[in-house]
Amino acid sequence: MDTRLFPLSQEFFKETIEPLIAMHYKRPGRPPKEGYYNFFCAILYVLRTGISWRDLLQCFGAWHTVYTLFKRWSENGLFWSLVYQLQQKKALKLGFTWIDSTTIGLHRHGSGCLKKMGHNP
Repeated sequence: MDTRLFPLSQEFFKETIEPLIAMHYKRPGRPPKEGYYNFFCAILYVLRTGISWRDLLQCFGAWHTVYTLFKRWSENGLFWSLVYQLQQKKALKLGFTWIDSTTIGLHRHGSGCLKKMGHNP
């Protein structure tokens, strides 16, 4: 496997991350077809490269499935809990800043045009 696409080994994922995922779910539903390993590597790939969800490579599965699961994990706090716990165990070092148009909103004419400096009496 390409280490750029899949930075974590499957053994590390099964030993370290899967128990954290199982511990978080109170009522686990049906697990994804591709498994959580591909999904977690897809999230790390998106965070590292900054590509849009629709441009996600096919080796990770359907982009919409990955996006939907990431959205659910983010909303219920699982993803950030995983990142925090992995950083506490020094198993993962991740530093990023997430800025998009919902964070910094600006009207398309918001920058304005140059103003003439006139003399006021």
